[in-house]
Amino acid sequence: MLAVAPVTLYKITQSADPQAQPDLLAVEEPLEIRLGFGPADNRQQRTVAVTMRTPGHDEELALGFLFTENILEKPAQVVSVRHCVTDSEKKGNVLRVELRPDVLIDWQRLERHSFTASSCGICGKTSIDAVQAVCQTPVVAGFQIAPELIHNLPEKLRETQRAFAHTGGLHAAALFDETGCLLLVREDIGRHNALDKLIGAAFWQGWLPLSRFGVLVSGRIGFELVQKSWMAGVPMLAAVGAPSSLAVELAKGAGMTLLGFVRDNRFNQYS
Repeated sequence: MLAVAPVTLYKITQSADPQAQPDLLAVEEPLEIRLGFGPADNRQQRTVAVTMRTPGHDEELALGFLFTENILEKPAQVVSVRHCVTDSEKKGNVLRVELRPDVLIDWQRLERHSFTASSCGICGKTSIDAVQAVCQTPVVAGFQIAPELIHNLPEKLRETQRAFAHTGGLHAAALFDETGCLLLVREDIGRHNALDKLIGAAFWQGWLPLSRFGVLVSGRIGFELVQKSWMAGVPMLAAVGAPSSLAVELAKGAGMTLLGFVRDNRFNQYS
């Protein structure tokens, strides 16, 4: 499935008649994540989430979501991850994650889907307490990177964003090391999905916890991005945009370095 789709648009200006021209848009389609679980003689399946995403790296998206929701702890718990080809009406938009028979699932956590965000009307302290109940220890300290290397990260990220270059409509999340090298980059129309794809890729390769790396995101930092990064053991989270107040508060509790407005050879350090 493609990440971009062709369209014909009409460019409207004050000085000329409307002009038809071709363009590319970021694809947005639903992904249904199903779990296969239970003993070998009584396997069951259940839908656990539906997210609007840009097709591509769907397996990593599912694994990253399940890991950051504290359902999965290690790749050995997974038997297989594949699209349900028998559901032809949904055209590759259903993914089934088969778990080992001995994996126990916290259905109450999955029904919540994610920790409560500030936008839902429940207080920030309740949200932070919910995260700290799972992430009980601060991230491992020791990651260091020179400021001049941080200044170079946004341009490096932009150079890798092939779909964004065509559409201007995708977020990105990148994993970088202390030398400023980008090791992994994932794109998606949703900023949370982009980070889930990145964490899912690292999860499957056995890199977690990510105590030796930082993460750069192309947009702003909300509470949920800090929560996901804490789950993955990320010591530094940087963003081209601004953080929210709750994101900063949670990062301080996690012992995580949080950087915002990383662009134009400057950045702000919030924790």
